[in-house]
Amino acid sequence: MFGLGRKRGLAVEDAEKARLERQVSDEIVARFPAGTVQRAVLLAEGDDPRVGPDELLVRVFIGPAEPDGGEHSLETWAQQHEGAMRRLRRELSLRLPPARLLEFTTDDADASTAPRITMAHDPELAAEPVPPREIAQTAASIVRSRYVFPDRGEQAAAAIEARVEAGEYDDLDEAALADRLTSQLRDVCADKHLRVRTLPEHMRPRHRPAGQPGGRDKARQDMRVMGRLDNFGIHRVERLEGNVGYLDLRRVALPQNAGPAIAAAMELLTGTYALIIDLRRNGGGSPDGVVFWCSYLFDGPGTHFNDIYAAETGETRQFWSLPYVPGPLYLDKPVYLLTSHETFSGGEDFCYTLQALGRATLFGETTGGGAHPTGTRPLSPTMAISVPHSRSVNPITGTNWEGTGVVPDVSVPAERALDAAYDVALRHVLSLELPPPIAQEAREALARLSGTDTDATLRD
Repeated sequence: MFGLGRKRGLAVEDAEKARLERQVSDEIVARFPAGTVQRAVLLAEGDDPRVGPDELLVRVFIGPAEPDGGEHSLETWAQQHEGAMRRLRRELSLRLPPARLLEFTTDDADASTAPRITMAHDPELAAEPVPPREIAQTAASIVRSRYVFPDRGEQAAAAIEARVEAGEYDDLDEAALADRLTSQLRDVCADKHLRVRTLPEHMRPRHRPAGQPGGRDKARQDMRVMGRLDNFGIHRVERLEGNVGYLDLRRVALPQNAGPAIAAAMELLTGTYALIIDLRRNGGGSPDGVVFWCSYLFDGPGTHFNDIYAAETGETRQFWSLPYVPGPLYLDKPVYLLTSHETFSGGEDFCYTLQALGRATLFGETTGGGAHPTGTRPLSPTMAISVPHSRSVNPITGTNWEGTGVVPDVSVPAERALDAAYDVALRHVLSLELPPPIAQEAREALARLSGTDTDATLRD
């Protein structure tokens, strides 16, 4: 939910504190019914006498007090939103331990006289299991405030809330609750990125002392460690006979973590005459990672890859080829991409972008059809929801692959895609002026390919 980077304890730079304050405020507003919370601020030592070293106070503003009595107005609001207040206090204790105090107040001109309700850190509350109806209510609030298409988000949230009131979720265990909510949300939104899931043990929050390093910096370190376990999605890099490059890429990692591994892979492939990139098992990843990989295939800046429109802010972020990537570029040589119905999200971005630009030929099956960038939000210590908050807009086609998938140029079953692409690659190689050993190697590989299951051999 919240990530706090540190220099020493809570002595964070102003920019980092402002970033965290925006994040906390954004999360809090999303977790209350629309219009009931305006904003939140963070107070550290020196901002309020109640805040000690390595502590924070989270102050939530619900709006101005009513003229006939602010105290009554705040108390009435608190009675109406008691469950959401408890959920927020629990989340802060789990995910932002320095926030020892949570305060609700009205947004009055004279802050010294404004009414306040203060909730201190409560270890027992933090340890309470979250009831299924609270999880469902939180999911509904997040979908209502976050989903990329607000009208559909409102419909889906209202449907979940009606089922909460009917008690539909009360007796479900976590796995059944996750499946039920996912199915019902997709019934309304028809979005494969929208889902509720249980969290594996290593992703669940752990209590830590207020001064212990954590937050965004710790998360980045953890991502690098986990990324190395699967080589940042780079499953295989190989020179096939006939001097054809083969890259099996299972996910698209963040370039700030995976940059050296990506550069090493491209260094190994640079001398090949053609390149096959296998995305048949690629489940997605980072848009910035797609840009990093694709930038090796274009000569410097100036190629417009993709746009992502954020519904919440109305802003569009453009993605262009990078002016520099480490190591050699892969230019003026054919690129072939392998696809399947399992190719999804960032893997599809990779395919759609290069296909639209005419930089790659696709072999295989139509992909899964998930084009909406997604954020994951916790619902409890053990459950989370993934909610699409933006949509991709290709600058050439003016649209994306949501729901339709990316249609390959050469449609073949996924298990035959490598054979088909390798055949075309070898024929390209044989059209070149080649050293005799390479020409002989390519001819022999092409002859064998026509009568053997090379695909299974290469994959195993």
